[in-house]
Amino acid sequence: MRTLSASRQHQPFVYQLNVGAVKVTVIAESVAPLLRWQELYPDATERSVSASIATADPKLYDVGSGRLVIAIQGFLIESEGTTLMVDTCVGDCKARARGEFNEARFGWLSRLQAAGIRVEDVDLVLSTHLHVDHVGCNTYYADGRWRPTFPNARYLFVSEEFGFWSSELARSPLERTGDYIGDSVMPLFEAGLADMIDSRHVIDSSIRVIPLPGHTPGHVGVCIESNRRRAIISGDLFHTALQLENPDWSTRFCVDPDQSRQARRAFFDAHADTDTLILPAHFPYPCAGFICRMGTAYAFRFMSSEKILNMS
Repeated sequence: MRTLSASRQHQPFVYQLNVGAVKVTVIAESVAPLLRWQELYPDATERSVSASIATADPKLYDVGSGRLVIAIQGFLIESEGTTLMVDTCVGDCKARARGEFNEARFGWLSRLQAAGIRVEDVDLVLSTHLHVDHVGCNTYYADGRWRPTFPNARYLFVSEEFGFWSSELARSPLERTGDYIGDSVMPLFEAGLADMIDSRHVIDSSIRVIPLPGHTPGHVGVCIESNRRRAIISGDLFHTALQLENPDWSTRFCVDPDQSRQARRAFFDAHADTDTLILPAHFPYPCAGFICRMGTAYAFRFMSSEKILNMS
């Protein structure tokens, strides 16, 4: 994979921020100029993309390769004595149809360990949705089978999401990527560690799941509210800053582009010009920021790095 080094980009791969009394640690698996806009946005035009890139934060677009910089990362939330992992990236040593992901060795779990996070200490694991880059480190291979990476955790699956990806409707997308459901999801059910939840599931008094469907049928975000502070991990509701200026653009990977568009516009409208901190799944360091209105569109203002603890 075209992984950018943290030193070259001045971007830590592990960093921490607080939302009231809740601690959120971002653990990046990779940060790379991964996709050309043509690969991601079927409704985009060169003129509109050029205009958006001209005003975008320079760390979001790699001029040399002409690619959008995509972070793949997980979010560890510590709240009220519970440790929740949201999204587990691509993973290592797994057969995938996409070259950058196939039999990769990203070392995400080593970053966890280096940051003082033990897999045994994670209580819950939740994927915002069941795409290849959000479930990969759920399992690892040992003694002839796939085993749960977080042995003491319950793995939470939104029922609509699991229902889709375990049906015939998912056959075509899985053929394009490799059967990550077979190696990164189903073994958790076989191990008796999987629980089904609805799209408004409450974790504790500070953390709840919120429905953001469209990208996939059971796609969700995670809302954190503590001490009058609010943050939302928004998953793949929007992949890059281009969708803030062009909120009607859904990606090629959206199962229902129209529903995704509606969810995105409603989300932007609800949280623009507020103090709600947004953590998109694929934004590079510092990842978190605020949605601002910009005429009939929106912009993203990254939070100050002074409020972030670098743990790399």
